[in-house]
Amino acid sequence: MPVLINFNGELIPEDSKLFTVANRSFRYGDGLFESMRVMKGKLNFPELHADRLQKGMKALKIDGYSQADTWFLKEKVHELARRNKIKHGRARLTVFRDAEGLYTPSQNKMAYCLEIQPLDEPRYYLNDKGLIMDVYSELKKPFNYLSNIKTCNSLLYVMAGLFKQQNRLDDIFLLNDSSNLCEAGSSNIFVWYQSHLYTPALSEGCVEGVMRRVVIQLARDNNIPVMEAQINAEILNEADEVFLTNATKGIQWVMGYGVKRYFNRISKALIDELNKL
Repeated sequence: MPVLINFNGELIPEDSKLFTVANRSFRYGDGLFESMRVMKGKLNFPELHADRLQKGMKALKIDGYSQADTWFLKEKVHELARRNKIKHGRARLTVFRDAEGLYTPSQNKMAYCLEIQPLDEPRYYLNDKGLIMDVYSELKKPFNYLSNIKTCNSLLYVMAGLFKQQNRLDDIFLLNDSSNLCEAGSSNIFVWYQSHLYTPALSEGCVEGVMRRVVIQLARDNNIPVMEAQINAEILNEADEVFLTNATKGIQWVMGYGVKRYFNRISKALIDELNKL
């Protein structure tokens, strides 16, 4: 049986020809997306994903954001998981502007495509082997209100991914225009330094990650001092622990940056708390 996707409410085979060359997501990156984790057939943190999706659609002035609510996400993801017989997986919802026009669109109608890929894991697992990382500084992430949204305009991450590949790294640290720590290739960053947990503030240009919000709350609930801050990249040479967070993998610990090596005590404790949720 072919794998199905949901294209504007219709379940069709994933290899279907869907777009013309005029598609705005293809031409201009005119859209945004949500990466989400499905466990036991259910969507994790649907309220947080819906909140971020609606905020992003509002910022991009795409109509229909009020319909893209928690019920919509849960219903569409559950249906697609069930039809594909997937219990545990990674879902991606891409929302784009369905319009003609050049840079200026003829309308702001919403269109979407929902995909799901199976995963073996029924819970979040901390990586056995810590990640080896370095700083990518050829391109820096700008500060503006689009910086916090997962837009379809992802060339910065593509170029950083090529740098990661060429240098045989597991992931890379991205800097913002002020050369402060911003995020990783597809994750938010947390740094344990002098008995405090730090993560770049949203004003530093990082994506407003769902797992970032969850981990900040988990830290507070477990009396771990956590601060959203402006973080100089030099902290990587002094920190005791560094880990990454995203909705698909949960928490991934970093083992090395240059000659520096890190522990994983806090990340182990937090992933245990995450799985209790």
